[in-house]
Amino acid sequence: MPRVVFVRPDGTKQEAHAPDGASVMQAATAHLVPGIVAECGGELSCATCHVFVDEQWLRALPARSEDEEEMLEATSEEPTDASRLCCQITLNASLDGIVVHIPKTQK
Repeated sequence: MPRVVFVRPDGTKQEAHAPDGASVMQAATAHLVPGIVAECGGELSCATCHVFVDEQWLRALPARSEDEEEMLEATSEEPTDASRLCCQITLNASLDGIVVHIPKTQK
């Protein structure tokens, strides 16, 4: 089961495991990770699961879709090249240990 490391704005880390095929957002909500609101439940219709993917993991992810790019414009924290909606990151063995940073605020 892939592991996700969530880094809160204060630097506190929380690990969560989820089965292959689950999203990082599903891992966060199943483990009650603070800061991942996920209002739409992963339907790509809100921006409340915004995260900043740790630089070492960016190349392991597929490119953002146009829809994701559009939703990132609605985040409460200024998006960066590392910004992703974690509902769009599907876990598998190659992402075991992925590190994502939670922004201070979500809309």
